[in-house]
Amino acid sequence: MTAPALKTGSQLASTVCTTRVVIVRLPADRTPEIACGGEPMIAAPPGRPDTSGVTNPATLIGKRYVDADETIELLCTAPGEGELSVDGVALTIKAAKALPASD
Repeated sequence: MTAPALKTGSQLASTVCTTRVVIVRLPADRTPEIACGGEPMIAAPPGRPDTSGVTNPATLIGKRYVDADETIELLCTAPGEGELSVDGVALTIKAAKALPASD
């Protein structure tokens, strides 16, 4: 199976679990390998995965995952048990930005 064309807004699905993501940020000058559970992700098929059996998710719905430089950002749209990675390096949950004080 060939890798999907990666661009902002692309929806990807894991081949090893129910994880699905949307690409939020992706540098134009590189084509990274986005993987879940150690296997490359594919273009998400239509429909929603059945996530009812996910008991210990490694990817959490609604969370944003970034690389160390925060140049790649993925939004999790379906939880799963696989860990997200880019070019073999695990992604982390993006930290929330502090809101300004409203004194």
